[in-house]
Amino acid sequence: MSWLQQIAPTLAAAVSGPLAPLAYEVVSKIMGVSSDDAKKTLETSKLNSEQLVQIKLAETQLKEHEQELGLNFEKLATEDRKSARDMQIATKSWVPPVLAISITLGFFGILLALMYDQVQKTNEVMVMLGSLGTAWSGVIGFYFGSSHSSQNKDALLHQSTPIQ
Repeated sequence: MSWLQQIAPTLAAAVSGPLAPLAYEVVSKIMGVSSDDAKKTLETSKLNSEQLVQIKLAETQLKEHEQELGLNFEKLATEDRKSARDMQIATKSWVPPVLAISITLGFFGILLALMYDQVQKTNEVMVMLGSLGTAWSGVIGFYFGSSHSSQNKDALLHQSTPIQ
């Protein structure tokens, strides 16, 4: 959702953290759709001009909520990821590494099987591949950090003026 970070950074921070339900609720009310439909809308980068205006309105409302509640959505999202890592260190649970390995093997296993025609390309396989790809992004974010700083760099480059 790097496109969302560029046009609505507060909304992007909110949907990537523990207050995502609040963010989706604000967007759903503005757009007049369900929270699930609001989530689907934010997950696509192909929006019409009316939807972009509605997202900017949601951004403004979320900033107001953030100030009223004395919150910092980006800080909350960072603390949420940090607390998950701290829990892993404290409990030394074997579940996250096993899940991470399983997701990685499944994702790349399906990719290789598709590349070498060992698996038929069906809708079910493609849904599974998409789900595993999304989960693998989460695994990478958990173990190696999120790409938030990279998104900030992209936003700054996008807003900069090229040197002639």
